[in-house]
Amino acid sequence: MNENEDMKKILSNKKETDQPIKESDLLSTGSTLLNLACTGTAAGGFAKGKYHFLVGDSASGKTWLSLTCLAEAAINSNFDGYRFIYDNAEDGALMDIGRFFGDKVQERLESPAYEKDVPIHSTTIEEFYYHVDDAAKSGTPFIYILDSMDSLSSDAEQNKFEETKEAHRKGKATTGTFGDGKAKKNSSNLRKLMPALRKTNSILIIINQTRDNLGFGFEKKIRSGGHALRFYATLEIWSSIKGKMKKTIRGKEREIGITTKVQVKKNRFTGRLRVVELPLYHSFGIDDVGSCVDYLVAEKHWPKTKSTIHATEIDFTGTREKVINHIQENDLEIKISEVVAGVWNQIEKECSVDRKSRYS
Repeated sequence: MNENEDMKKILSNKKETDQPIKESDLLSTGSTLLNLACTGTAAGGFAKGKYHFLVGDSASGKTWLSLTCLAEAAINSNFDGYRFIYDNAEDGALMDIGRFFGDKVQERLESPAYEKDVPIHSTTIEEFYYHVDDAAKSGTPFIYILDSMDSLSSDAEQNKFEETKEAHRKGKATTGTFGDGKAKKNSSNLRKLMPALRKTNSILIIINQTRDNLGFGFEKKIRSGGHALRFYATLEIWSSIKGKMKKTIRGKEREIGITTKVQVKKNRFTGRLRVVELPLYHSFGIDDVGSCVDYLVAEKHWPKTKSTIHATEIDFTGTREKVINHIQENDLEIKISEVVAGVWNQIEKECSVDRKSRYS
């Protein structure tokens, strides 16, 4: 067998995990554009049996995005019977879950553990992996959100802290650092956890914070937790605040939301690393329709003259807000999503390099 035949055999014997993801395995992020950036389809951005890594600046919409995934799962029959586990380790989500994400999410949402009906959330990285492993061993598929990795200490870190306190009390000097060993813990535990996620068709979402890079290098923002968090992730998504949305109310300009820049930095679905912008309102959440309208205008698919948009596929002309209202009042969200997907995929096709395959 020659070298070319060897290569053909290798390429033809793909693992099951290398096969194209089925639409029934996809979970929507609540944003058509982010779904497309992740998987190339408007049906969903996250997938069953996978671990997804969300990194971002403070208040850039990481928690909101992850909880929106639960809201999408609650209205998707492919996720009936799934446990919704929210590990609120940093006590970050204090909003009214039922109001923003629906009563179905409120009813199904659970903590990793309970003690006399009191919710128990992870405080150390060891507890977190114990909780996920416990969920996997139950055999029931789940969506587990850790919010966030940065809020967890470790057993070693806590022991070092107690030793340091005792040494200071006795007037003794201390040496060493509080190196918490998170990187090693993530490396060893994620390696063991991935087969369990695939076996149960579960989804793990880990949220992490960015921090300013005070050392050397070109990156202005860095994160903690080691390389394993990125290595085992199917998707690595970074979010940052691009700008603030404001509205004049009673003569004063008031903030009503933010525009979040979402960048896919690792993508095992398509390999493409795309950037999208999402409007996120404090009183509503991700404005999917608004972002679709903005995208079609930005890509010059819908002509715009001054403040008037000509939405050709729905035969409507008006300002941005009037176009959005028309779409919502006439239940045209799915149609607009299909239009956006068509434009997106056409642009991706134009970005492709036309070369003859060496392996066909």
